[in-house]
Amino acid sequence: MRRKVLAAGALAGFAATLGGCISVKAPDKPIVIELNINIKQEVVYRLAGDASQTIDKNKDIF
Repeated sequence: MRRKVLAAGALAGFAATLGGCISVKAPDKPIVIELNINIKQEVVYRLAGDASQTIDKNKDIF
């Protein structure tokens, strides 16, 4: 039983190596990476920080 398992594993290994060769080639066209960045959260955070400082400086207005 163990010999059959080892033989099957060896056969699978040989078949994998005979499957073909792998070639790596650089593309002809440049690689384009599209980045969609959401900066709304950062802007809202900064505005909230500025608003809290303004409220702290002018407590009598509010």
